[in-house]
Amino acid sequence: MKTLVISLFAILAGTCSATAADAGCDAFKWPVAREQALFPEAPAAQSGAALTVGQAVDFSLAAVDTISFEVPPGHAPAADTFGAMASVTVPPEGELQFSLSDDAWIDVVQDGHAVKSAAFSGVKTCPEIRKSVRFKLAAGPATVQLSGAKKTDLKVAVLAPE
Repeated sequence: MKTLVISLFAILAGTCSATAADAGCDAFKWPVAREQALFPEAPAAQSGAALTVGQAVDFSLAAVDTISFEVPPGHAPAADTFGAMASVTVPPEGELQFSLSDDAWIDVVQDGHAVKSAAFSGVKTCPEIRKSVRFKLAAGPATVQLSGAKKTDLKVAVLAPE
């Protein structure tokens, strides 16, 4: 009987844990299911990579003090943190959503100026995704700056907002 009770408790605890994780991701202001599908298969990327709308990459980050940012990051990165630079071609629609797997600061630069984010959603209870930021941009090239990450890897998805 004791084994049955312990087994039932383990099953219920696992179910509650999975439900809590799902509920955590549902707390974002917009759906993040596309990111959840993209992140497990995200290919490796280094600083300087070209990002593609509709895809995700798994950045291997460099020490932030070794990166020559196009403009100073919007939040000064702490010492001993990591970052990367990337390029992206903004489609004619102009709005992009960048979702990050962990804490880090993101700036998007066009024409030598950081573009202010249009919307932000962050959730600490979603195991795969920490934040999602939307930018209204002009069609054409843009630079993505990542900084202040505490770990040496960071997954980034670049999507058109739903």
